[in-house]
Amino acid sequence: VEFYFVDKLDRNTILSNFGKKLRLIRLEKGFTQEQLANELGVEISQISRIERGLINSSIINLYQIAKILNIEVSELFIFEDL
Repeated sequence: VEFYFVDKLDRNTILSNFGKKLRLIRLEKGFTQEQLANELGVEISQISRIERGLINSSIINLYQIAKILNIEVSELFIFEDL
């Protein structure tokens, strides 16, 4: 069995890139942070913290965000266009 260890630098980079990508897609889809938060049932500050790469989001939230934005979850992890 092979394990991949994500060190702190990788973790911060992933969270930052994920947040940037979420913001980009959210804006492309015409959602404000408030609208996305309301659809998701969370505080606006949580969306802000995710987009700034300050907090990690749950798998359930990732699934729900993708569903709300009408995208595949995998699109949130394509960082080449950042």
